[in-house]
Amino acid sequence: MQEVPVVRQLIDRWRRFWALSWLWKGLALGSAAATLIALAVGVAVLASGGDGDSPAALGQRAASPTATTTPPSTPSLTPTATASPQPPAASEKTPASPAPPAPARAAAAPKPTPTPAPAPAPAPTPAPPPAGGSDAVLVGAGDIAGSGPGAQATAKLLDGIAGTVFTAGDNAYDDGTASEFADYYNPTWGRHKARTRPAAGNHDYHTEGATGYYNYFGAAAGVAGRGYYSYNLGAWHVIVLNSNCSEVGGCNAGSVQEKWLRADLAAYPTACTAAIWHHPRYSSGSTHGGSSSVSALYQALYDANADLIIAGHEHNYERFAPQDANGNLNAARGIRQFVVGSGGKSHYGFGTPIANSEKRNSDTYGVIKLTLHSSSYDWKFVPEAGKTFTDSGSQTCH
Repeated sequence: MQEVPVVRQLIDRWRRFWALSWLWKGLALGSAAATLIALAVGVAVLASGGDGDSPAALGQRAASPTATTTPPSTPSLTPTATASPQPPAASEKTPASPAPPAPARAAAAPKPTPTPAPAPAPAPTPAPPPAGGSDAVLVGAGDIAGSGPGAQATAKLLDGIAGTVFTAGDNAYDDGTASEFADYYNPTWGRHKARTRPAAGNHDYHTEGATGYYNYFGAAAGVAGRGYYSYNLGAWHVIVLNSNCSEVGGCNAGSVQEKWLRADLAAYPTACTAAIWHHPRYSSGSTHGGSSSVSALYQALYDANADLIIAGHEHNYERFAPQDANGNLNAARGIRQFVVGSGGKSHYGFGTPIANSEKRNSDTYGVIKLTLHSSSYDWKFVPEAGKTFTDSGSQTCH
């Protein structure tokens, strides 16, 4: 009965001896890890309550840092404690925990497509100035088509001359009726109708309101019943006036037409300007002579530094030196006037030549060809076939 305590005492002493030896080994070892293991075994041996574990089993248990104590056989309400793991040695590297995945980005909302601002309404485009890059040709005559062969002779001249065709009035004789335009003008000069810019003469107004004239030429004759208009040709501005003054409210200063003319000249301040109408301001002709009714129109053109006037009415050809509106020679600012009533109807003679008349002819049908340059012009009278009269020259614009 007394042997059990003696045996237990021996076991306790052996346990203490064993613990001390492990403590000594831990101190004798150089590494920190071995020292910790030895201390753990020694403490375990000392704490052992005599459960009969051998020193080897105790050492194995102490060496395993993750070992857990064996739960008692009797159920307990207290959960079994888990030994805390030992920290790793300084020389050992603990693998870094992988970084948590970055939160997924929300899909970017699509950028709204900017709506372009509406373009500002374009400013009204002003009327383009006359082109100045190339020469233009203006060709024609007045007093043209009747029952005789003269209009056919001059129409053949037009067949060989390119450019814009003008007429200086009295287009279809004797009365400017629709049938006369159809019978006399259309078979001759009418083949150049598409490129013709006409002027009205007194014979065209033998038909009430010159309806035969306006109906035949249409929009090319300007506003029906008015008969005056303008257009650009190359570098030039060309003005067609109606010298049948009583038919359009007069040609005097302050008349509707004279006011329109001054406004048109102000709107087109080109270097070179020409005007065309039927009744000449100056003429040496013995049948009609000059007409003072157009003096205010001549004056308006002179005030605007116009360069050239073409008329008809007298059935002949006459060229004047540059003059002012009172018939005075003025080489610097005067307007050169041509009477070209040689379109084919008949011939009129001359009386005594008036001042500044430079060239005349009364027996040759023909046309005048004007080559319009950017700052000057050339003129040439082209006679019908079989005739030799001609006239030519050049003039600088004002």
